[in-house]
Amino acid sequence: MYLTKTQIKQQCKEFLHDFDGLLSFGWDSGFNALLAEFPTRNFFFFFFFFFFFFQQIWDSKSIRTAPLALKETAGDLGDLRNNQLLFTSEPAAEQLVFAAWWPWGNGERVSLRIAATAAENTPVEATGIVARLKGFFA
Repeated sequence: MYLTKTQIKQQCKEFLHDFDGLLSFGWDSGFNALLAEFPTRNFFFFFFFFFFFFQQIWDSKSIRTAPLALKETAGDLGDLRNNQLLFTSEPAAEQLVFAAWWPWGNGERVSLRIAATAAENTPVEATGIVARLKGFFA
């Protein structure tokens, strides 16, 4: 089950607040994800920030060795192509928070989608993501 726009914003409030003024997030209803775009000149800033936060990164080759639930999530995104990345929280957690990193074909911009999944009966408040985010930015 993918979380709604409101649930993602609530779970990632502090995380999103740190991007205020740097990234403007809209809603991508096709992928049930927050969506932002940025120029490739900011590639390293955002790349290292997301790598530091999520600590797991998958590409089109490494996703083949990922747990099944993560492969399914990547499949929901249309699978990963060359140069596309998937930053994730711990795949075995009750809730999976991820950021899909998609460079544009023209090499000038990157699209970033942030979404989360939770087990059908897992209350959003019980996932611990808010505490992790607060700890990260403290």
